[in-house]
Amino acid sequence: MTGTLLEERLHEVSEVELMSVKLNVLSQFEQVAKEQNKTLAPLSDDLVLLESGLDSLCFAIIVARLEDELGVDPFSAAEDADFPVILGDFIRFYEDAAK
Repeated sequence: MTGTLLEERLHEVSEVELMSVKLNVLSQFEQVAKEQNKTLAPLSDDLVLLESGLDSLCFAIIVARLEDELGVDPFSAAEDADFPVILGDFIRFYEDAAK
């Protein structure tokens, strides 16, 4: 494999990993909403988290499960980071931590 092909392959793997993170996050939102009998707003990148239909307990469960699934907790690792306000930022928070 040439350097260019290797770089392309690494980029493809990275994209797959990021998609996996996003799918994991979305799956947890849906699962926790169902378990906690919450009506979940339609999931989109621009969904304001406070308008998602989930409460603080739901978010705590999601964060704990994502730490188990992904092996990262970006909230404890980020000392001076702004906390996400919209779902897209929440997902990117995890994607960046998983890199």
